[in-house]
Amino acid sequence: MGLDLQRLLGVTLYRGFDTDAGGAILAGSDETGSTQLIEITPAGAVTALTALPGPCSGRYLPGERAVIVSHDDGGNERHQLSLLPLPAGGPAGLDDLQPLVRDPRFIHLLADVAPGRVCYFTNRRNGVAFDPVVRDLATGAERTIALGDHSYSEAALSPDGRRLALAVDSPVTAASAHVVVVDLAGEPGAEPVTEVTTPDALEQNHLLCWLPDSSALIVTSNSGREFTGVARYTLAGGQWEWIVTDDTADLSGSLSPDGTLLLVERNDDGASALTLHDGASGARLRAVDLPAGCTVYDGPLPPPRWSPDASAVTMSVTGARLPGDVLTAAAATGTVRLLTRSAASLGGPDTVVPEQHRVPTADGELVPCLVYRAADPADPALAGSAVLVVHGGPEAQAKQNFSPYVQVLAAAGHTVLVPNVRGSTGYGKRWYSMDDTGRRLDSVADLAALHAYLPQLGLDQARAALWGGSYGGYMVLAGLAFQPELWAAGVDIVGISSLVSFLENTSAYRRAYREREYGTLARDREFLRSASPLTRIDQVRAPLFIIHGANDPRVPLSEAEQIHAALTSRGQECELLVYPDEGHGLARRHNREDAVPKALAFLARHLAR
Repeated sequence: MGLDLQRLLGVTLYRGFDTDAGGAILAGSDETGSTQLIEITPAGAVTALTALPGPCSGRYLPGERAVIVSHDDGGNERHQLSLLPLPAGGPAGLDDLQPLVRDPRFIHLLADVAPGRVCYFTNRRNGVAFDPVVRDLATGAERTIALGDHSYSEAALSPDGRRLALAVDSPVTAASAHVVVVDLAGEPGAEPVTEVTTPDALEQNHLLCWLPDSSALIVTSNSGREFTGVARYTLAGGQWEWIVTDDTADLSGSLSPDGTLLLVERNDDGASALTLHDGASGARLRAVDLPAGCTVYDGPLPPPRWSPDASAVTMSVTGARLPGDVLTAAAATGTVRLLTRSAASLGGPDTVVPEQHRVPTADGELVPCLVYRAADPADPALAGSAVLVVHGGPEAQAKQNFSPYVQVLAAAGHTVLVPNVRGSTGYGKRWYSMDDTGRRLDSVADLAALHAYLPQLGLDQARAALWGGSYGGYMVLAGLAFQPELWAAGVDIVGISSLVSFLENTSAYRRAYREREYGTLARDREFLRSASPLTRIDQVRAPLFIIHGANDPRVPLSEAEQIHAALTSRGQECELLVYPDEGHGLARRHNREDAVPKALAFLARHLAR
């Protein structure tokens, strides 16, 4: 017998948020059912820091024994910021936290921490655009940086306190961001701003790090390149120079606080290869002994955090054999030490490791695809069936991480295909821009190519289903609507049924962001309507299983309700599960333990031979 499904759904996952001057690690653990903060001492002792109603994250406040805690209410993504002095004296509830930035009408996203200061992004000005705010923690004084109507993905305060580097989301497409540096020595409201990269270019720019003397900025970028590399921007003279590049894969870089070392990750088809380089020249020094087939730069994971003395770097790691753990890498040797043991809670055989495939399409492209097959499936009747699990985004990558959904599907007996259809990141600039606006259905066509590939994997094309969340949920519904003859069933988690009603009803701040990817209601309404699964509801033949959170601020519950109503009114099988304490996905273990077995039973009914 293969892996126990309840153990897979109940595995405890860990992630590393920060490191303090004493070597303690601020981490997250979902042992209680949702991600709560814990602290791990250098000796390995673990202390629970929070017991909040929902998931939370945080950062240490440099120079103090305190944590800045980010938390929301029921998955509504209206993040609030609080202070937790340490030692906490037991896991802190909401009333035990000191309010820092609280206004539940708006979103406050923690962006950076510095001695005595924090930087956060807030949409309290108009509910749509976000503004960077630098807050003095001693006085409560705030400085709002007025740069116009934008949203931001990152901020980095310079060590000398004079400048703020920002990654500004591009107006071109959701996959792009450009970098500016704001001179905080200027008058409030009229700060000088330096454009580091081109605002309207199709570029990724992220992982902003300052040199310790604040003279230059380290940026992970694909400015003028197909793949991301690590560059240095020197403020004096505005000089841009590449430090580490690779013409065949994306690289990401994280600079040590003293500027001497650069941790570089190579994205190898969704797995990480780590090396340490000289911070000035970029010369390779040594490899980091990361376990094979793992990633430390998965989208939901926090970025690596160096210790203040640059002796080690803390990382979150995930892979098929390491569901979600915290590790440290020694700078002097590259050796790693696991601080948590997520796999221990599985208590059974190994999880499934993916095969790597390239699937040809009708127009001559190759779709990267990870294939998971269990050696000892729980239900032999499911042998030969296929479930395609499509990631969200779309500007994201399905990496070689641990997915409880993928693992439970494989353990049940399905062969699971996890593709990176066009529009996915991780395979160069050309690939992630191939589904923008009017090319939306080209990515849906990739599903048909994957279906055509099933016989080469020894799978039955008549027993193939789609599974996906968020944009992946849209892909599920689009597959059923535009390719009704191909799919035997679908599982849609918080998916979009109409691009028009989604943009009309999503949170205002999300609409401004997503129109850059899908097209605007004002200009592209007819195309958005034509590319919507709900428009072709009469073509849908396959039974559908829908999971949605009542508090979802991204894809409103109405997207699930309208397609459920349309299908059931025709007498078609369609089940809708709504969880009142969830937002955009299933963040709580008790809800996953309820929803996933029901979805598995649904697929078994329709895919068993």
